[in-house]
Amino acid sequence: MRPRLNVWIEDEGEVVLTLWRVRLLEAIQQTGSINAAARRMGIQFRTAWAKIHEMEERLGFQLVESQVGGAGGGGTRLTPEGERLVAQFHELVDGLPQLLQERFERVFATAPIVPQETPSQQ
Repeated sequence: MRPRLNVWIEDEGEVVLTLWRVRLLEAIQQTGSINAAARRMGIQFRTAWAKIHEMEERLGFQLVESQVGGAGGGGTRLTPEGERLVAQFHELVDGLPQLLQERFERVFATAPIVPQETPSQQ
């Protein structure tokens, strides 16, 4: 057995940030494109764009900025606020799985899960 952990951030009951959303933002930063990031994650562009828009609406600031065409071509990158948000999320969750594992081992070492004997088993 091993414990699992899933962390997300909400604002007034609305999901703002999850590990999946952070991975989407990181993929955008790495590929320079929402479309390429969506392909990398195996989702449709429309889904990626909707999640970005949802996060921006709930946070109240822009996470990505796009440039259209031109000599160097177009692209999308994270805003400084987007980069900071990704870094803050990692700072929040980094090390939590190890802490959870250590606590799990400590708790279940002293009180392991075992079936209780029923009167018919005695």
